[in-house]
Amino acid sequence: MKLQAALLAAMGTLCLSPAYAGPADYVYTPTVEKGEKEIDFKFGTADNSPRNSAASLGFGYGANDWWFTELYVKYAKTGSGDAKYDAVEWENKFQLTETGKYPVDVGLITEIEIPRDRNEEGIEVRVGPLFQTEFGKLQLNANVLFEHHFDSTESSTTETGYQWQVKYRWQTAFEYGLQGFGGTGPWNDLDDTGSQSHQAGPAVFGKFAAGDHHFIKYNAAWLFGMTNAAADNTFRMQVEYEF
Repeated sequence: MKLQAALLAAMGTLCLSPAYAGPADYVYTPTVEKGEKEIDFKFGTADNSPRNSAASLGFGYGANDWWFTELYVKYAKTGSGDAKYDAVEWENKFQLTETGKYPVDVGLITEIEIPRDRNEEGIEVRVGPLFQTEFGKLQLNANVLFEHHFDSTESSTTETGYQWQVKYRWQTAFEYGLQGFGGTGPWNDLDDTGSQSHQAGPAVFGKFAAGDHHFIKYNAAWLFGMTNAAADNTFRMQVEYEF
């Protein structure tokens, strides 16, 4: 039942493109906790010319064992200009397999973003499968994403992107590893290597207790551009208050 509902949601979303990872993007994980509520803050800045910075504030809720929904308000800043309201985003995550039951946990992410300048940018939709597995204290994540823009002033194709993460669970308050983000161009006609965007770098993670069933989680990464289409340096971070 939950698989059918998630697939129907994804199909509905696709029936509703080009972009690479934004500076405040984060690595999705496939697990859901029923009843969990969170306040989520994300920030990122990339040394493009001019520098691009982005931030978002969201509230999420674990509606049941397999569905987590979250609403974000997003802001953006270019160069030395002021930070301005950029978009509102509705994110839904579906856990498709029971945690730990199979060698790989599988989930599905769907996002709908309505930008401030809807006439020019259109409505952005992102959909993709999420994968996670563990080897002892090592956690591995890999996600494939498809993104499309609808009702934009320019024609749009469905773009492909990816995320990956390697995390070593050293201590609850401090874990470390690597993160990577990228975009490869249209799903049916990938860009040449030089035009693709690939970036990766070291990352840190942690979780602190903040009272009875209240927690503060964080993760941050410094990403280095591996192609000309990617910013040379990007700093991104996320802080979550879970209760």
